[in-house]
Amino acid sequence: MKMVKSLAVIGLACFASIANAADSLTVYSYRQAFLIDPILADFTKETGIKVDVVFSKKGIAERMMREGRLSKADVVLTSDFYRLMELVEKDLVTPAASDTLQQNIPAKYRSPDDEWYALTMRVRNIYSSKDRLGKLDINYEDLADPKYKGKICTRSGKHPYNVSLVASMIAHHGEQETKTWLEGWKANLARKPQGNDRAQVKAVSEGLCDLAIGNSYYLGKMLQDPKQQAWADAIEINFPNQDNRGSHINVSGMAMAKHSKNQAAALKLMEFLSGDKAQQTYAEVNFEYPVKVDVAPSKLVASWGEFKADDLPIYKLAEYHSAAIKLLDEVKFDL
Repeated sequence: MKMVKSLAVIGLACFASIANAADSLTVYSYRQAFLIDPILADFTKETGIKVDVVFSKKGIAERMMREGRLSKADVVLTSDFYRLMELVEKDLVTPAASDTLQQNIPAKYRSPDDEWYALTMRVRNIYSSKDRLGKLDINYEDLADPKYKGKICTRSGKHPYNVSLVASMIAHHGEQETKTWLEGWKANLARKPQGNDRAQVKAVSEGLCDLAIGNSYYLGKMLQDPKQQAWADAIEINFPNQDNRGSHINVSGMAMAKHSKNQAAALKLMEFLSGDKAQQTYAEVNFEYPVKVDVAPSKLVASWGEFKADDLPIYKLAEYHSAAIKLLDEVKFDL
């Protein structure tokens, strides 16, 4: 009798464990807590599914490889396209298809085989000194124009944001023409590539350069930071290539982890992240462009004006990533 009772208790315990697992998720996130925590709190309130988050600035793919089938990750959130591609290349994700995701996220901002989805967009803008150059009608190709010799600042060419831009240039112009462009851009640098995107705007405000390249959402963050507002006030934001192919877009995104134990709940979270409430939070809190077309950007971001985005599907950048790295090495862009 005791044996039967013990087995019954064990069975109930196992059932409770399975039930609890079904009502919880683990997210591995490159995105920061200030942005993600409020969104996940809304998800839990709406669905009852609890979410634990592991935040990291780097190394999530390596961690998942070490963990293998024992990984607790259900969904991975990335801060750029390169991180999504890394997850795919290392076979760390599994397809996650749903009508909701396909309706909410345009085809050019998601994997053709449902392995990843973009969540937000950011433009790779060219910033110009308000006093010395003013507002410009400018193309990425103009970064190599000799008239800007000694006037351009940028972060490392090997940073994922710049690698993606170079990959897009290869897609549009081919490797040889892109190499020539990179050589011209390098010749126009005011200093060795260094710092982050905000540091380039700071350099323009200090007169070290007249042009800088950086992601759009950083401007919003600087304008809201009393310590950096003066930097932002000193520049104009320019959307490149508006008279031809449109501005280069990078994305943050999400993917379902290959060894997720809770795929149904993970899919619910992914659908929620692509929906109106989460998309609006991304727009208001971090000044990013929602990937869902009927969700408006924040008022501040909207004040910068409308722009034409490059129609090149984001997933095409993966085809040129290795070639972009090779060209940056060949021209010794960071030296």
